[in-house]
Amino acid sequence: MSTVEPSAPPREPLLAEGETPETVNRTLGQIPLEHPNARFWWLGFAAAFLFVLSLVASIGWLFLRGVGIWGVNIPVAWGFAITNFVWWIGIGHAGTFISAILLLLHQHWRTSINRFTEAMTLFAVACAGLFPLLHLGRPQYFYWLLPYPDTMGLWPQFRSPLVWDVFAVSTYATVSLVFWYVGLIPDLATLRDRAPTLAKRRIYGLLSLGWRGDMRHWRHYEKLYVLLAGLATPLVVSVHSIVGLDFAVAQLPGWHSTIFPPYFVAGAIFSGFAMVLTLTIPLRAVYGLKSYITDRHLELMGKVLMATGWMVAYGYFSEFFMSWYSNDTFERYLSVNRLAGPYAPAFWTLVFCNILVPQLLWVKSWRRNPALLWSVSILVNIGMWLERYVIVVTSLHRDFLPSSWGMFHGTFWDWSTLLGTFGLFGSLLFLFIRYLPAISLAEMRRMAAKKEGA
Repeated sequence: MSTVEPSAPPREPLLAEGETPETVNRTLGQIPLEHPNARFWWLGFAAAFLFVLSLVASIGWLFLRGVGIWGVNIPVAWGFAITNFVWWIGIGHAGTFISAILLLLHQHWRTSINRFTEAMTLFAVACAGLFPLLHLGRPQYFYWLLPYPDTMGLWPQFRSPLVWDVFAVSTYATVSLVFWYVGLIPDLATLRDRAPTLAKRRIYGLLSLGWRGDMRHWRHYEKLYVLLAGLATPLVVSVHSIVGLDFAVAQLPGWHSTIFPPYFVAGAIFSGFAMVLTLTIPLRAVYGLKSYITDRHLELMGKVLMATGWMVAYGYFSEFFMSWYSNDTFERYLSVNRLAGPYAPAFWTLVFCNILVPQLLWVKSWRRNPALLWSVSILVNIGMWLERYVIVVTSLHRDFLPSSWGMFHGTFWDWSTLLGTFGLFGSLLFLFIRYLPAISLAEMRRMAAKKEGA
């Protein structure tokens, strides 16, 4: 007797019904060309730019007075600057993960969010790159970190983690910029053809590099795009692994750990996806993009957030287990100090934000609830910043000698610099939304055409 196996339920579409290539061009192309919701844009940009002014003032005062305006001191020589650097670099990883790795894995749900996250990567790296330079003490001599042929025959100390960061971040920024711009070329040509004024047509035409959309252009474009994705994929692992090695090569308890490279990579993708949700959900609501960024997209991003959250939780468990299993007195004391020492409130807050809060995402209906998902992403961002703060500060403020113990507290200038980078990130993001398509027109047209043909 033959049996008929039940067929799998059809997957929920990634594009709303009734969307065609022309509606994609009209809906998504009007955002940079016609500037809808101008009042929201101006209010958001003005608020972000006010924080940029605070960043400029903070950096100016830093140049005049030196890093002593921050709370850094012996023994906590690293404070907000390195905490913020690691946090911003982590946020930038989600863009490369969504664009490059998911492209190679043929995950088509990336199409609606990849352009936005690629831009987010560039802006986050721009914010991150400020902090190691400002932390130098004499940032005007930053070029000493570069291997240029100077007259004294001096070269950078390649065993220094600071030099590793220069090469890692500059490589990551360069590849991410080229990858982002190559993906933009077909869309810039679309804006060129639909621009209402001669000035816009010339600007978009110049940036589109003569794109005409013939088969030869598309063939070279797709080969280059996949090649750049292949180059960017190992960078997701290597860049934040190098940031993790900044800590792991030290002899301090709490830093000298082999788990840091993979643990930092998982944490970077975790915080990066949280920032993607933090920004995507308001963008989706304000510009009416629910047909392109559907509830299924939110659900899938919620799943990734929950999975990477468990990886981060495993890293926390491994740290405490190895401090006990190693029978190292200093490592054991560090664990106790994090749990019950002066910085215990920060530690337990990060446990709440990074381990307990993401457990809400086990429920499918909650993963599709934009307000709940946005709240979870905000708490995860806070928790991941506190995680970097705890790693940096608690390992430094009490080291091997009790006579050198001390406390660290961020000063007004620490906080103003951090808030200023929020403003820089937000200003760049608003300018991107205003003048460039936040969702890939070419890829969405292709998806709409396939749906029509089906």
